[in-house]
Amino acid sequence: MALELRHLRYLLAVAEHGSFTRAAEDLHISQPTLSQQVKQLERTVGVQLLDRTGRTVRLTDAGEAYTHHARHALRDLAAAERAVHDVRDLSRGHLRLGLTPTFTAYLVGPLIAELHARHPGVTLAVREMPQDRIETGLLDDELDLGIAFAGPHLAGIEAAALFTETLSLVTAAAGPAADPPKPLPVTTLADRQLALLSGDFATRTHIDAYFAQHHVSPRIAGEANSIQALTEIVRRTSLATVLPDAITHDHPHLTPLPLDPALPTRTVTLLRRTDAYRTAAARAFTRLARELVHSRGYAPA
Repeated sequence: MALELRHLRYLLAVAEHGSFTRAAEDLHISQPTLSQQVKQLERTVGVQLLDRTGRTVRLTDAGEAYTHHARHALRDLAAAERAVHDVRDLSRGHLRLGLTPTFTAYLVGPLIAELHARHPGVTLAVREMPQDRIETGLLDDELDLGIAFAGPHLAGIEAAALFTETLSLVTAAAGPAADPPKPLPVTTLADRQLALLSGDFATRTHIDAYFAQHHVSPRIAGEANSIQALTEIVRRTSLATVLPDAITHDHPHLTPLPLDPALPTRTVTLLRRTDAYRTAAARAFTRLARELVHSRGYAPA
């Protein structure tokens, strides 16, 4: 029997679900057909790949080794297919982008608008996710690019700096000010009520570490798991928050107040897999990202 790609996909599905029944349902084929196909694969390679004796189906040692290479083979084949269909003039194409949630509020919208204006034939799939999930998604060839923060990265991930992000205390706008506000001592936050992003955001971890470093414990009167909700809370109440300056730049109803000592800056980076094929769409998006941060006056990295 000639080995076909479907046999690899069938084996990986059974290994993932630990069950022929659930794998067959996911693949939309009958269980007997799936079992027969996997047995054919085992006869072809000449070794038992699955242990069927327990309550759940699991990979044998040989199966573990085989599926490791099978996953890489399927990933490389998918990359090869994208390379074949890559159109250099960008009359068509597809880009898979992962990003941490904060960037949805101020960076992704303008980037998508510019990409669509210049290259309307390019489609874009955007996914919000934690930074560690972005990196595994890049390594598993589920994403082409990621936007996240500099720091220790997984092996095989390449990071290119885009700009430096600064954060400030943010309140509702009180009207035009004659002079730039003076930095506010961080110790005064002990007497203020704040509304902050929830722990789902890397920004919250960054803020909490800053407070801990300066031994300040503000009263957290509210949390929100979206930037839009948080900005509305601050706009309509006396609560303050902490946000990147790039977000308040686009909100005339919000006023940033620098803190003393200043919140530590963060370097925003564009992530990709080191050995990944770079499609024309990915290269175009990278150029647009650099142009946008420059045109908006973001601090260089």
